[in-house]
Amino acid sequence: MRLMTGIFAAALMAATSSFPAKAAGPELSDWAVVEKAATGQTVYFNAWGGSENINAYFEWVGAEMQSRYGVSVVQVKLEDTASAVAKVIAEKAAGKNDGGSVDLIWINGENFVSMKQQGLLLTPGWASSLPNWAYVDVENQPTILTDFTEPTEGLESPWGGAKMVFFHDSARTEAFAMPDNATALLDWAKKNPGRFSYPAPPDFTGSSFLKQVLSEVIADPSKLAKPVSEETFNADVEPLFAYLDQLHPAAWRSGKTFPQNYSDMKQKLADGELDIIFAFNPSEASAGIKAGELPQTVRSFTFSKGTLGNTHFVAIPYNANAKEGALVTANFLISPEAQLRKQDPTYWGDPTVLAMSKLPEPDRAAFKALDLGAATLAPDKLGPVIAEPHASWMERIEVEWRRRYASGN
Repeated sequence: MRLMTGIFAAALMAATSSFPAKAAGPELSDWAVVEKAATGQTVYFNAWGGSENINAYFEWVGAEMQSRYGVSVVQVKLEDTASAVAKVIAEKAAGKNDGGSVDLIWINGENFVSMKQQGLLLTPGWASSLPNWAYVDVENQPTILTDFTEPTEGLESPWGGAKMVFFHDSARTEAFAMPDNATALLDWAKKNPGRFSYPAPPDFTGSSFLKQVLSEVIADPSKLAKPVSEETFNADVEPLFAYLDQLHPAAWRSGKTFPQNYSDMKQKLADGELDIIFAFNPSEASAGIKAGELPQTVRSFTFSKGTLGNTHFVAIPYNANAKEGALVTANFLISPEAQLRKQDPTYWGDPTVLAMSKLPEPDRAAFKALDLGAATLAPDKLGPVIAEPHASWMERIEVEWRRRYASGN
């Protein structure tokens, strides 16, 4: 999902400054009443629609919601989450504080920050009031409570995790030779010219690689938890661009062009053009093997001191038409059954947000029995999570990257 640009955020502020939001939601103390009110409602679930297997998961959710609760869930397929945010902005500007066209949004990062700041979300605390919140792993997954450094405050409900993981074909590259941090990756690239690259920003995967490197090389990592300081930005990012200036001459096609996206990198790994690629889902390699897109010999590795990670969420706009239906859908998405299917690489392979210790024994056993695939690292082998920088860093880094390198594309 793409994050909102600074221009878009400024437009949001201007468009919403005159209209107070009515963010109060249904009373959640009696969940049976919420479920009864949800019956017969249609939930327009605005979500990225660029993956066949993810879209199939939405279809399964819709079928389950209809059969269990009498709630119709319609996936509104998006290329950019900001387009759903724009609908809510337009409706608020028009004074449409009830009966909105967006009931549920797949969201995180700057889109969430902007909606929160402008009062465009359902009342705080609804997420932590869901019955299935009791299973959520808030103790060991800090990104559930802080979205790109912004406290979630129960304004969005988690439904999946993401963690940067690297892949290589063990038939061509020995596991012991794989780099263990960004500096070692640069050394590896210099010794193996043309065998590594990354998608050009603003591709999400490529921008994430830039943030990973910046998190490792910046002089004061604590700065990344705060908004960008224009006074110190150039000095703060100088180590990142010094790194890239060394990497590009050793990269695929000498850094004069870049892979389009993760799918393009995956194809280049399969074709032998690249030897190391990366993704933001630990199960991507196993899913690629299962789909016949990657060789059986592809394996995963990560950095022992950590790689970038985050949580993605669902949020309910303040003016949603089907608030109760959206609440029941959000609760189902964090049920053990829905999370088990989501983590199964056969359907998606997305890491769960649930704590195994909080689940009933049959559910724990079902998660334990999941075949994550030979190329998927066990949860305890994924290494520490490096928190996402404040959302303002992505936009500024992308702008600076384009200024320096886009003319060479």
